Amino acid sequence: MSNAVIYARVSSTGDRQSTERQVMDLTDYATTNGLTVQQVYEEHISGAKRNAERPVLTECLDYCRDNDTDILLVSELSRLGRNVDEVLSSIRWAKANHLNIYLQKEGLTIYDRDGKENPYLTIMIAVLGTAASLERENIAFRLQSGRRRYVERNLALTGKSGLGREGYRKPKEQKAEEYKETLKLLRKGYPYRKVAKLTNVSESTVKRLKKEFEI
Repeated sequence: MSNAVIYARVSSTGDRQSTERQVMDLTDYATTNGLTVQQVYEEHISGAKRNAERPVLTECLDYCRDNDTDILLVSELSRLGRNVDEVLSSIRWAKANHLNIYLQKEGLTIYDRDGKENPYLTIMIAVLGTAASLERENIAFRLQSGRRRYVERNLALTGKSGLGREGYRKPKEQKAEEYKETLKLLRKGYPYRKVAKLTNVSESTVKRLKKEFEI
């Protein structure tokens, strides 16, 4: 039976986000595929941080190298680095240390069951990483654009910006990004209480999001 290590990360350093769902999903994958989980590493740190500034990730990789781990399980590409260059660097490190990596969201591994390397992995990582970067830029643009239109409309109607104590409401696009994990679980049919626990938001917020996004 092969050995596996789980690495889970969320961007929030507070209690709003939880690594519990990632760990649950990856543990299920390990069980289904006959993998023995040696260790679970969980990190709360911004995705903008360089890998060298992620102490838990560094500890995790060192453990995999020193304990003959067969495969590292992570929820998605972004957990391996803040940009394409860092992700590719992590992949190269894994290859040099004979460590396979499973990316749950992308459904990719460095090596298949026969130990053959995925010849398209590097290309796919570059494409996916670039797409993710562009999507983040598009989201930021839409949020700024929506906020600007909101302010202009309120200034024209009331002479006030509508920000801060004047009653600014977050654009729907911003809520979709901020509560993407909550919305994802709602769309999967999870009950309110379970969603609230896994994503560290109140049940009333979960219900409000369900109604607003018509889930």
